[in-house]
Amino acid sequence: MQLPAKALQGSYMKSSVTQIERRFDIPSSLIGVIDGSFEIGNLLVIAFVSYFGAKLHRPRLIGGGCLIMALGSFLTALPHFFQGPYKYETTISHVSETNVTETILPCLVNGSLPGKEPTAMSQAECEKVAGSSLWVYVFLGNMLRGIGETPVMPLGVSYLDDYAREENTAFYLACIQTIGILGPMFGFMLGSFCAKLYVDIGAVNLDIISITHKDSRWVGAWWLGFLVTGAVMLLAGIPFWFLPRSLHRQGEEPATKNLEATEGEQDGFIAADSSNILSSEKPAPATMSAQVKDFLPSLRRLFSNTIYILLICTGLIQVNGFIGMITFKPKYMEQTYGLPPSKAIFLIGIMNLPAVALGIIMGGFMMKRFKLNVLGAAKICIGASFFSFILLLSQYFLSCENSAVAGLTVSYQGVQEVSYQQQSLLSQCNSVCSCSLRHWDPVCASNGLTYTSPCLAGCQSYTGAGKEMVFHNCTCVGEAHAPAVNRSVVLGQCPRDQACEHMFKIYMGVSVITAFISASGATPGTIILLRSIQPELKSLALGMQTLIVRTLGGIPPPIYFGALIDRTCLKWGTKRCGGRGACRLYDAHAFRTRFLGLIYGLYSLSYLLYGLLYNRLAHQQKCEALQNQEKAMEQEDNGTASSNGNAPLAFVKCKEDLHKETTI
Repeated sequence: MQLPAKALQGSYMKSSVTQIERRFDIPSSLIGVIDGSFEIGNLLVIAFVSYFGAKLHRPRLIGGGCLIMALGSFLTALPHFFQGPYKYETTISHVSETNVTETILPCLVNGSLPGKEPTAMSQAECEKVAGSSLWVYVFLGNMLRGIGETPVMPLGVSYLDDYAREENTAFYLACIQTIGILGPMFGFMLGSFCAKLYVDIGAVNLDIISITHKDSRWVGAWWLGFLVTGAVMLLAGIPFWFLPRSLHRQGEEPATKNLEATEGEQDGFIAADSSNILSSEKPAPATMSAQVKDFLPSLRRLFSNTIYILLICTGLIQVNGFIGMITFKPKYMEQTYGLPPSKAIFLIGIMNLPAVALGIIMGGFMMKRFKLNVLGAAKICIGASFFSFILLLSQYFLSCENSAVAGLTVSYQGVQEVSYQQQSLLSQCNSVCSCSLRHWDPVCASNGLTYTSPCLAGCQSYTGAGKEMVFHNCTCVGEAHAPAVNRSVVLGQCPRDQACEHMFKIYMGVSVITAFISASGATPGTIILLRSIQPELKSLALGMQTLIVRTLGGIPPPIYFGALIDRTCLKWGTKRCGGRGACRLYDAHAFRTRFLGLIYGLYSLSYLLYGLLYNRLAHQQKCEALQNQEKAMEQEDNGTASSNGNAPLAFVKCKEDLHKETTI
């Protein structure tokens, strides 16, 4: 239960990235720093937990980690209770009456509003009231979750591998990873549900809210999910406090039972003597000082293993691409295909993640069914990764045109032209309105064009209130070459066309197949690591892998992916206290090129290292085959053959290479 609960927390955090970004009005690069704080928490303690934890009570350490992760979730949700009500940016004055018709001049009214920046004093007071710096609590809470998660994988996997049959380890790992997929599935579904709930649900009258969950200014109840995941993690850690420190290896009879069976047939004095002999042969537990003294030599032995180094480097590069992709995939789907974040998150949860679960099962089944060795596992791992990369390349061509926004992606006449300059929002049709260029308050016309505000659409009057508000006599609507039924606009961006919806269905199909093929190489990849490391170094190897991959593969990607994505922003929002807020609209073409291009570059580099890894594994297997051949010859000669005297030169070289792999 602990693994699904851990994955539930992590996936919910990923699904809430967009909501947190909007709530605190921060850029994607800063949200990347917050997301990477989980890995920073891991970095602080992973090496010591992995090494010393293997010599301590592993289940209880995992239980303690669950408690810390729960506290981290509660801390993450805390800023919501300190912040005031969320006030989204708008140029429209809310009215309490409904079904009323008023004739006003929106462009002139907006032009008369004060446009000056707040003073230093009012700015400081506003920031304090808005609580815009409270994202630090989210950063610290996520870091605390990273600290608590540290003992779970390295100690849990080594605990399993120590007490399971060798041929069953791959299947058990596949089962654990598959059950663990339930966590992300429910995490993304919970994220989708919370994203549809208004952030201040229960505290405000939703009838006066003029935006919907499809609007880029909408903020869902992101805090609610962290309370739920914290409670689940708290419950998941309870069973681990009652597990024994060690178990009997699967398929082996406990030594004490065999001894008792023998003693039952012997005299009581002999039984006592046997008991004394047995107790005298038990090794004394190592002291803490001895463990500390042995840490650096163990570390040197571990990093003298070339295969381990190649596995670390390959995994590091691929994790960079994967973390960047999964962090901003909902945003990519939103900007490329026009999906609201709640729907994008939901589809990832119910389509991609089950495909990942089936892929992991398939990989574990193939390892068990065909009883593959390390080289066979490498073939599956590399092959699955390469074919999924080919499908990933095809996603570049499964895209839609930019959303038609007058002055940003198209001209006011409907001609496609992308502009990053805010002055392009002005046109002859709205030149008399003196509109604010800083705000994002989109409206949709019947000609399919979106205008950034009713004022910039040149609207002269409106009817209704709240979400039902309709603006009339919009002068800019008539300028477009596309025919319009009337000169009225409604709140919100215009939806994408049918061709884009069809393209999205193809994209999701390819994405699901890609996820299945890629996941089928996960279990074989873990087996390569476990079988290439000496048994006493397994926990340390898994811990150091987690440390390095999460430090260099978990912290930087959200930051540099986010910074690269920020450079494709066409329209920035405005903070409540002034200044640049979160991005409202991206250039979809530039977004796709930079986002997917960076992923392609990282994965391409990893395949060069995969080639070196496979070559090294093949060389090692050849050496082991020659070593087994020599042993067979020695047995035939009754042990009279020498080790190196009659051995071929290739075998001598292999023995030297293997010696370098396993010794300092």
